[in-house]
Amino acid sequence: LVPSAQHRGSLGELRDLFALPSARRPPPPPRWPVECEVIKETIEHIEWVPPEPEPFCEPMGHKWPTATLSEEQGTVVYHLSPGSGEQAAPPGPSPVSPGPHRHPSGLPPAVSPGSCFTRARVGGAPGPLTSPAAPLEGPQDTTLLFESRFESGNLQKAVKVGPYEYVLTLRPDLYTTKHTQWFYFRIQNTRKDPLYRFTIANLAKPKSLYGEGMQPLLYSQRDAQSRGVGWRRVGTDVRYYRRGGEEPAAFCLSWTVRFPHDGDTCFFAHSYPYTYSDLQRYLRALACDPVCSRYCAVQALCRSLAGNTVYLLTITSPAGAAAKRAVVLSARVHPGESGGSWAMRGFLDFLLSAHPDARLLRRLFVFKVVPMLNPDGVVVGNSRCSLAGRDPNRAYGMALQGSFPGVWHLRAMVERVLAEREVVLYCDFHGHSRKNNVFMYGCDGGRAGTELRLHQRVFPLMLSKNAPDKFSFPSCKFKVRKSKAGTGRVVMWRMGVSNSYTMEVAFSGSTLGRRNSHFTVEDLKSLGYHLCDTLLDFCDPHPAKFQQCLSEVNAQLRQRLGREPGPGWSDVSPSELESRYSPAQGPRRASGCQRGLRRSSPPHSTSGSDSSVSDGSP
Repeated sequence: LVPSAQHRGSLGELRDLFALPSARRPPPPPRWPVECEVIKETIEHIEWVPPEPEPFCEPMGHKWPTATLSEEQGTVVYHLSPGSGEQAAPPGPSPVSPGPHRHPSGLPPAVSPGSCFTRARVGGAPGPLTSPAAPLEGPQDTTLLFESRFESGNLQKAVKVGPYEYVLTLRPDLYTTKHTQWFYFRIQNTRKDPLYRFTIANLAKPKSLYGEGMQPLLYSQRDAQSRGVGWRRVGTDVRYYRRGGEEPAAFCLSWTVRFPHDGDTCFFAHSYPYTYSDLQRYLRALACDPVCSRYCAVQALCRSLAGNTVYLLTITSPAGAAAKRAVVLSARVHPGESGGSWAMRGFLDFLLSAHPDARLLRRLFVFKVVPMLNPDGVVVGNSRCSLAGRDPNRAYGMALQGSFPGVWHLRAMVERVLAEREVVLYCDFHGHSRKNNVFMYGCDGGRAGTELRLHQRVFPLMLSKNAPDKFSFPSCKFKVRKSKAGTGRVVMWRMGVSNSYTMEVAFSGSTLGRRNSHFTVEDLKSLGYHLCDTLLDFCDPHPAKFQQCLSEVNAQLRQRLGREPGPGWSDVSPSELESRYSPAQGPRRASGCQRGLRRSSPPHSTSGSDSSVSDGSP
């Protein structure tokens, strides 16, 4: 990072940089690296819940689609400049031989080798926009028009390999040559009758929920305007497979689809987008609400490398703050995991509401909430990294404030809070690409006594009882691996937060109960409510529920090991405990009589993130 480069600009731009959302002025627009071109249009989507569940499609396995042609046989119809002075190839026949700057997989890198972030500005690259799309030859030209130069967009290239077939290349995370998973792009000039096939040809992960029935998301602008219909799952013949015998390995996602209208503007996405501007609009609405503003303070935790605000919300009722315990929540350290933002949105919606349970929570706790830890990554459409070109969720243990400001300041804030009060819970919201349902990763390093290790499993078990159709306790894991030492949950645990978790939300949906269907936005938001509900159960001064769950965890471990839990069981995961236990079964919850309230109400075993090893220091 060039010293002070992120703050260069006019005095007015500097004032905007340090402005917070308020009722009197809109929030400042996002700041982009100067390599990024940005279109002027504002992209917004309506919220909509399908009237019926969207079931998983039939899994098609991992074989090549028989009709797909190779990229080299087609014509480039969209190609963004890779950045850092490198020019995009003009639209036309796709080049066959790899050039000197091509990725080992044969795909172009996101930036020139050795490049790094230097400076940012509102609107990204100065000067007029280039034209990355091939021009149409007339009204009869059926070529699709692609675009991704907007917040969270990341399509780099589209090659037309048939009349209605396209091979797509995603831009890797900026200043890296890897981490391709998230996608979000726009398509225009659609025809409603043909069956189109799209193939994303440079995905990084060897396994994906697309191989188990997950479908991409489609948004039709015409449907949104005329029928109030938003994002919905689409796609037939959905396949996820390895691309040839290339090394390093690249993987393809392929699907077919019919568009709903001629001449429509449509979007495809990996998950429901939630951009930095979406967050800013939400925070401004809070600032304009005279009731919420009495117990919700919005501050700047810090500025990102690009100068975007990392927001901190402090939520509590004014009375008796000194005696309250704290709860710390964060989301979007990985920018491509947008489901975490929707779960956080549901948490904030409920906690800031007039519901009696929300009022009780505000009376009992001080909430410190960082809803978007990596705004730069969200803005540019990264899957995993910040503009440092590294995974910030492996950097909590590093003393690198200048490279990872969000996680550094979050850790420092938690240290200050711990000096004042107990932190009863830390939870970091994530998304998961290879495992259905919702689950948690906790911390059990084997140093604590047996009772404390059991206690660390109680909160996830309670959450599974409160959300039995979404949360899978058998999928939870508690072992602290060396590769996870720099993650938020492990560092917070080592700082003294006994109940420190990562909540993983599947990109797909739930296989629990009779669901076998995709999550909707409302499903994701409901997780925030269920977390609030579980927090009240967990901290109930009448410990009947806590003791009941503690006994249940103890019994499961005894059954699995055939003896009393002792020093050797710290590696045992609930997923190893046999399928006799179902999160939808077990003792019913006790009533909330202490609070005087009545509140509403074995999956596939897969390892955690396959990006668990740190990329190293920037």
